[in-house]
Amino acid sequence: MAAALILTCFAALGGSWQPDILGPGFEMQYVNQPDDYSGHVRCTVIRHLAPHSDGTAVLYVHGYNDYFFQKEMADRFVAHGYDFYAVDLRKYGRSLMPGQRRFELRDISEYFPDICAAIRLMRRGGVKRIILMGHSTGGLITASFLAERRCPIIKALILNSPFLDWNQSKLQERVLIPAMNVVGRIIPGIDISQGDDTTYAGSLLRSMGGEWDYNTQWKLVNSPAVESSWISAIDRAHAIVQDYPGIKVPILLMHSDASFRAGDPADRARMTDAVLDVEDISRYGRRLGPRVTELVVPGGLHDLALSARPLRNGMFNYLFDWLKNLNLN
Repeated sequence: MAAALILTCFAALGGSWQPDILGPGFEMQYVNQPDDYSGHVRCTVIRHLAPHSDGTAVLYVHGYNDYFFQKEMADRFVAHGYDFYAVDLRKYGRSLMPGQRRFELRDISEYFPDICAAIRLMRRGGVKRIILMGHSTGGLITASFLAERRCPIIKALILNSPFLDWNQSKLQERVLIPAMNVVGRIIPGIDISQGDDTTYAGSLLRSMGGEWDYNTQWKLVNSPAVESSWISAIDRAHAIVQDYPGIKVPILLMHSDASFRAGDPADRARMTDAVLDVEDISRYGRRLGPRVTELVVPGGLHDLALSARPLRNGMFNYLFDWLKNLNLN
């Protein structure tokens, strides 16, 4: 099945590498994909190559309301000798096309060809071993990909606060979301508001007291409404990864030690996961396969790579030691 999926990507390739917005050392390439239910779609593959690579590379998949902008993370991998690749999924970030509804989704497998296109470009660039890495919804996507596809070139999976379950009230999780799962398959275009909460953005953006700058047209300060089909697609993907998918490759499961809760002081958002329930991440993440290593980062943000410098330094040190001990060569 994996071979067929990768072969599908051959026809999609044919572009060329261009300078990327992240500056010197970063390149990007658009990959046109077959039209979907809303028209033309494409993904974007970004790369940052190590001067002396042994053929091992990272492929990073971003989360919801996100795109790849974590330059420092890429630089760290390159400094350790890993080629670094990332993909902006269809209808996200660099891949967004005029007239498209951002983040539109009807099934999680829609993203699999985007991952495959990146893998094909990596193979073409001489990559022999891939470490797949996913953040938040990207963690759900990458786990689903490995649960449903056999891809021998992928040797390990790194999950940065993966979205493995809803972080909602019991009423929403037990009644409303299952109902929307059914409705979303029949009537995909119903808008579901995400509210006006800027807590997480406020913990990141330099203009709001955080440490980072990014394109707020691609990673919005307020998450836009999602469609009923998005909820249905995510709920079905949750069911797959929560039911022991038996992912065979070694998994590094990383998350903060605490979640931000309603009523918490605002400054607590700078030392917790302000998006997901870390207990859910741990509960379901440890079930993903037989070789799961769990790293809890006290004081970490939802995107651990954007946490305070001492915390992310410790996280990356552990990550690179973990990779070294895998002996992927």
